[in-house]
Amino acid sequence: MKLSEMRQILDREGLRLTRSLGQNFLHDTHQLQHIVAAARLQAGDKILEIGPGLGALTDWLIREPVEVLAIEVDRRLYDLLKERHAHAKNLTLLLADALEYLRAEQRDWERWKLVSNLPYSVASPILVELALNPKGPRQMTVTLQSEVAQRLMAAPGNPDYGVLTLLIQLDYEVRDWFKIPAGCFFPVPNVDSACITLQRRSAPLLQGTERQDFVKWVKQGFSQRRKMLRKLLKCLAPEAQVDQALSALGLSPTVRGEALSLEQWVALTRQLRQPHV
Repeated sequence: MKLSEMRQILDREGLRLTRSLGQNFLHDTHQLQHIVAAARLQAGDKILEIGPGLGALTDWLIREPVEVLAIEVDRRLYDLLKERHAHAKNLTLLLADALEYLRAEQRDWERWKLVSNLPYSVASPILVELALNPKGPRQMTVTLQSEVAQRLMAAPGNPDYGVLTLLIQLDYEVRDWFKIPAGCFFPVPNVDSACITLQRRSAPLLQGTERQDFVKWVKQGFSQRRKMLRKLLKCLAPEAQVDQALSALGLSPTVRGEALSLEQWVALTRQLRQPHV
């Protein structure tokens, strides 16, 4: 969908985009094709698209031999999409708040791929919601703010490294990413974007209630970045138990949460679950 066509549709329908919904629509054909290529679609794939907007990415997805479920929160755009794609047999449109839907549904997404230009306003919570689902998508190819993409890829000690990094990396590895300039969107946002592909790990690092504890420890461990980890975690466990766990892993008692790798956070979670002697 070219920018001229996008403007024409908006003018014809008398639609004004809503900033609070993060409605910045990608119109650059090259970038749209790049996103679809990055998703490595195969015949029979089930695709979840969140925030289809005017359908620029949807147009490319439904050309493939795949099934697409597109969730749109804006009634005006939903009605427009239904009209534009009335004859698309491989597209199901759902009018819903995607984040609320994901939280309420808790369905099995294991056979699905997420391919979306995520609305800036809800990109991070949507990714976390899907990533923490034990049956989350096998792959996620998403466009989001460049700074959010950097947080997903950050290494320990980097200012971008934090809760979001760890909650996503627990089950997903970054396979590929590329930048998308702000000028490829309408309206033009104040920030650049990036498309990143996350591949689900072949085997989970943690199981069952271990995962819940991991989330709890990580969030507490980053609640005050400049504080020592042992001081933060004593809210959740006796200080002696925390000290014992850190010592067992060869970690300094003065270490901060931002210095621990994903693997160390996983190991610390397991240590803290051990009975304290």
